[in-house]
Amino acid sequence: MNKNAIIASALMCMISLITMAQTKTIKLRIIETSDVHGHFFPYDFVEGKELQGTMVRVNTYVKRLREEYGDRLLLIDNGDILQGQPTCYWSNYVETKEENIAASVVNYMKYDAETFGNHDVETGHQVYDKWIREVKCPMLGANIIDREKGMPYVKPYQVYVRDGVRIAILGMLTPTIPCWLNESLWKGLTFQDMVTCARQWVPYIKEVEHADLIVGLFHSGKNGGITMEGGIEEDATERVAREIPGFDIIFFGHDHTQHNDWITNAEGRQVLILDPSCWARNVADAQIELTFDDGRLTKKDIKGDIVNICDEAIDEEMVAHFQPQIERIKQYAGRRIGRFETAARTRDSYFGNSAFTDFIHNLQLQISKADISLNAPLSFDSKIDAGDVTVADMFKLYRFENQLYVLKMTGREIKCHLEESYDRWVNTMKNADDHLLLLSERTHGDQQRMGFVNYTFNFDSAAGIDYEVDVTKPYGQKVHILQMSNGQPFDETATYKVVMNSYRANGGGELLIKGAGIAKADIDSRIIYRSDLDLRHYLMKEIERMGTVHPQANHNWRFVPEEWTVPAGQRDRKLLFDE
Repeated sequence: MNKNAIIASALMCMISLITMAQTKTIKLRIIETSDVHGHFFPYDFVEGKELQGTMVRVNTYVKRLREEYGDRLLLIDNGDILQGQPTCYWSNYVETKEENIAASVVNYMKYDAETFGNHDVETGHQVYDKWIREVKCPMLGANIIDREKGMPYVKPYQVYVRDGVRIAILGMLTPTIPCWLNESLWKGLTFQDMVTCARQWVPYIKEVEHADLIVGLFHSGKNGGITMEGGIEEDATERVAREIPGFDIIFFGHDHTQHNDWITNAEGRQVLILDPSCWARNVADAQIELTFDDGRLTKKDIKGDIVNICDEAIDEEMVAHFQPQIERIKQYAGRRIGRFETAARTRDSYFGNSAFTDFIHNLQLQISKADISLNAPLSFDSKIDAGDVTVADMFKLYRFENQLYVLKMTGREIKCHLEESYDRWVNTMKNADDHLLLLSERTHGDQQRMGFVNYTFNFDSAAGIDYEVDVTKPYGQKVHILQMSNGQPFDETATYKVVMNSYRANGGGELLIKGAGIAKADIDSRIIYRSDLDLRHYLMKEIERMGTVHPQANHNWRFVPEEWTVPAGQRDRKLLFDE
C-alpha cells in the first residue's frame, strides 16, 4: 500500500471514529404490571384451578428481554398488589411475622420501582408500612404526604442511569382514598391532587435531575371516576398527560382497563399512556430509542404495546422457589369451616333476591343487631356449591377486606340511597321489550363493569325491609318500601340502625352522598359501630358457629311489573351469562 493510500485509510478511520462519537442511539425497554391483586402463582387458591397470566409468566417474558437489554430494561409495578387472592390475606393477616409475600415476589423478580394502590392502603399502616420496608426497590408516591412533616411519605421519584441515559420515574396515587377508606387506615397522611403534584415535581425533575426521559407511574385511571370537593379527581392520568408538559410516557392502572393511547400535551407534544389492566394477564411494554448527537439528545422514538402473557411458559424456577409458601397457602385456603346445603351464585343477585346476597345480608344483621342491611354483589359471577365450605369459598362470598359498620339513617335517607342504587342498576323500561338491566356494549371488556353501564359493586339491595322496585318509573320514584320485614310499619321520619361494609360507610360509590343526601363531612358522625377486623373474618366465624347453612333468598323485594320484568330478566340473563 502506498503512502497516499495509507493516509486516506487513516483519514477514513478518523472520520468514522468522530462520527461514532458524535451520534449514539440507545435502546431501552420499560415493562409495567398493575393491579396484580395477588395473582403471583399459576394457581387460583379460591377456585382451585389454574390461573391465566400471573407473575410467574410475566417473569418468563421479562427474563427473555433482559437477555437482550440487560440493565437497560426497567421493570415497574403500579400497586394494588396486597389484596386479592388468599395469598395476600394469608401474608397480611395470618403469617404476619414473615416477609410479606408481595415483597418477596417483587424482590425475586428484581423490580426497579413500585407504587401504592388504593387497595394497598386498605390493608392499614401495620401491613403496608412493613411491606414498604421489605420491598428492595424504591417505593414511589409523590402525592402521598406525611401530614406532620409536610413531605412525601415515600420517595416522590427515582432517577435511573442506563448507558448514560437519565430516566426519572415519578409515582402518584389516586387522591380520592378518603372517599373509600376510613382515616384510621391512612392516619397521618393526606393525598394531594395529581395535577397539582405533577406541576410541582416535573419542572424540578427537569431542572435538578436533567432527566432525558420522564416517566409517570400512576395508580389512577385514565379519566372519570369520582370527583371530590375542590375538583380532586379519582382518575386523572389523561389530564396530567395533557396539562403538565414534560412526560414522555405515563404507565398507569386502577381502572382494570387496557389503554394504549397518545395524548397531545399543552406544548403540542405527544405523550404515550399505557395501562395493562389487571391480574398479571398483560404487561405494558414501552420500547424507546434515544439518539444523541455530540452528547445532546436530538430524537426520541417511543412505541408502546399491551402484551398478553397468558401463553408464556411458567417460570418453573420461580414456582419452585415459592413452593413452600404455595403449599402452606393451599392448606390454609382448603380448611373446612362449614357446610352449605344449597348452592349460591352471585349472578342471581342482579335479577332480584338471591341466596348469595341475602346470606350476607342476614349474617350482617345477625352479627350487628342492626335494623336494616345494605349490601352489593362484590364479585361479578361467583358460586359456592352445596357441600363443604372452605376458607377459599369466603373469598367468593366476600371479595374485599372491608370492615363491618353500623350507621344511623332516617327512613327517607334509606329510600333515597336505594333510589340511587337501582337507578345505576336497572333500565327505565318503556315497553315490555326493553332491557331490565342498564347494560352497555362498550363495557364488555371492562373487568369491573362486565357489560353494565355502572360498577356492579355499587348495586346495593336491602334486607330488613319489604319493598318493590318499579322499573317503569323515573329516578326518585322507583323504590316503594312497603313495611319492615318483621311486619312493623316503615317510617321515613324514623331513625334506623343500618349495617353495611366500610367501603360504603366511608362514602364509597357515593350512594350515601348522592343518594341518601348525607354530606361527606357528616358521615363519620353517623357511624355508631366499627368492627375491629374485616367482615370476611366475622362471616367465617359465624359459618363455623352455625356448622350447616341453608342459603336461601329472603323474598323481601322484587322488580315490578313482573309481566315485563320477568321475561326481560330472562333475556338479559342470556346476554350476560348465556343461560
